[in-house]
Amino acid sequence: MNREMKGGYTGKILRVNLTNKSTGTIPTEKYEEFGGGHGMGSAIFFDLVGDQLPFEAFDPKNLIIIMGHPFAGTFMPGSGRSEVQGLAPMLYPVEWFGHSSFGGRFTSQLKFAGWDGIVVEGAADKPVWINIVNDKVTIESADGIWGMDTWDTQEEISRRVNPSLRFGEWAEYNDSYSTQIPAVVCCGLAGENKSRMAALLHGPGSQAALGGYGGVFGSKNLKAISAIGTGSAPVADPNAFMETRLWYNQFQFNVDNPRRKEMMGGFYFWINGSPAGASVTNNPYFMPDNSPIVPARAAACASCPRGCRQRLASGDNNESVCAGAASVFLDNATRKMNRQGNDMMQKYGLSHWHFMATTQYVKSLHAAGILGKGKRIECDLPLEKSGTLGFMDMFMRQIATGDGIGKELSQGLARAAKSWGTYDEDFNNGKLQLAYWGTSMHYDPRVEAEWGYGSLMGERDLMLHGMANYPLHWMPEAFHMEGKEPYLSAEEAVKFASDAMVPYEGDPFMLDYSDGPTGIYSEHKVKQVAWVKHYEKFWLGSNGFCGWMWPMCFTNNSADNRGATPEAEPRFFNAVTGRNITFADGMELGHKIFTLDRAIWTLQGRHRNMEVFPDYLHEQGSPGALLPMYDDKTKKWAYADGKGRTLDRNRFENWKTKFYEFEGYNKESGWPTGKALNGMGLKRVEDVMKSKGRLG
Repeated sequence: MNREMKGGYTGKILRVNLTNKSTGTIPTEKYEEFGGGHGMGSAIFFDLVGDQLPFEAFDPKNLIIIMGHPFAGTFMPGSGRSEVQGLAPMLYPVEWFGHSSFGGRFTSQLKFAGWDGIVVEGAADKPVWINIVNDKVTIESADGIWGMDTWDTQEEISRRVNPSLRFGEWAEYNDSYSTQIPAVVCCGLAGENKSRMAALLHGPGSQAALGGYGGVFGSKNLKAISAIGTGSAPVADPNAFMETRLWYNQFQFNVDNPRRKEMMGGFYFWINGSPAGASVTNNPYFMPDNSPIVPARAAACASCPRGCRQRLASGDNNESVCAGAASVFLDNATRKMNRQGNDMMQKYGLSHWHFMATTQYVKSLHAAGILGKGKRIECDLPLEKSGTLGFMDMFMRQIATGDGIGKELSQGLARAAKSWGTYDEDFNNGKLQLAYWGTSMHYDPRVEAEWGYGSLMGERDLMLHGMANYPLHWMPEAFHMEGKEPYLSAEEAVKFASDAMVPYEGDPFMLDYSDGPTGIYSEHKVKQVAWVKHYEKFWLGSNGFCGWMWPMCFTNNSADNRGATPEAEPRFFNAVTGRNITFADGMELGHKIFTLDRAIWTLQGRHRNMEVFPDYLHEQGSPGALLPMYDDKTKKWAYADGKGRTLDRNRFENWKTKFYEFEGYNKESGWPTGKALNGMGLKRVEDVMKSKGRLG
């Protein structure tokens, strides 16, 4: 194939209009300043429909944007993710412009086919799927595929793309050849019926779990997108890239020299970048019973050396990560039954993260005598058999089709509870822990503040595990469970982490999780949350980095325990793209992208007074989470858990004021100001916001 390509980019983004069944291109160069992925997607969304906001997620005007990034198809470690964006029907109380991502190999195949991303607009009059084979793009009928589960869909589409395809054999694609099968991302039955709980699935278990984008596929009568390419990923400076890749080896888990593995016991996989995840090790931490452990081997997304997924000899529960491998717990079931339950969830195309909370809440309402046959909330399912595969299949099918109790639950847990009249009370008393815009509370904002604050200042659960959650929480937690001392003291850990946090480096109090003067309400925490949001938007979201692996501020793999951040990110980026940016430059781009996202939310109706936590976080004590805390009296650092802590409303409101001012937003509304937008080169965004009366 002959095509002009710059380092990191193919030069064009596919644009598909399902209403008039046309295809076109968007020049990548127009959006290259944003890196790729999330930044490009946000800018494209604003340019195409930003001035039409607000509208609803299932409106044909909504876009589904799946973006690649400069590292797609390269050997950059931990950068195999595809970014999905558009208005997100799962989110509550507003269908915010949101994002999700999925791993696997889709973004690589899209790059190999010659595309930096795909933008889908409009809606087809009949079910279709998009077929990308190198430069040839067609909109195909989904007759015979619509109604299939996600696994059968991918197999059938692969057969339709190339009927002569045989696993492991060379196949011809437009006068070129590949041994690869098409990479397909699709919705299941849940998405076809526009369930807000519907995920997108690629492979057996790579989900874009948050947002409800499977339902957006369904609203567009879009079953799937398939990509196969025989091209390559352009790298501007291959020598510099390989030198950086070899340099990075010092931070990577080495099976021949697994540093401190013996000190970590069964938990060492959580925080050191080893072949990891509870699902991969088949660890009984997730599924404690006496059934035999099935032989498994690690599986990974394209280009990732970590391998946080598994392929089991039994062939079930394959390539699902963490929550995707442990969303369905059946009472008194064997491991195999639980794995089969999770497979059913993947086949229906239901969000694993949302499904867990939904199951727990329904069980609690049933136990309270509120939900069941003839109860206040009518449910015709045999809830007394909730610990069986048969029950779980019926339960999932109702959510996927909107039948029975699924009529409400298909609208997402928050909207279901609202329709039942239980939302207001249970949201504020903590029975319904949907603290982050209708998504489940993950890590406790009463202690792990940057996770909670960062989620609330965004539009969904943060899912940035590499910041504090894995290294600063699970590292001491794992050692303490083993009755041993952590390999880094609290003072060492915060120093190593803060040293890496350019451009705010050298301020260890960013990592203070106490509620003292330098802790979670301070200007130091403002800087940490800003750093997290900027890193999330550029280095993670715009470059396909995995939040399980990046940032890497410290690690027990390297000889001195220092991590690859902040040196690795720009070294890899510059080698691939040929640009010459610093880590701080990338963080400033992240600030720009975050501000653009906040401008979109502002046009949708976001205001400071909406960015509040439920009552229970202010009134009920935290169960605690082990993290570094600074004692202002002794002037010493220690790992402490903050058990019993509540969030102080007034102090948090004061923290918000400091955060808005730090970011360049109006402190009364939380809206981006004209000065901030102008200074970031977002003049058109400023003009649209001004015309709508929404300029901070």
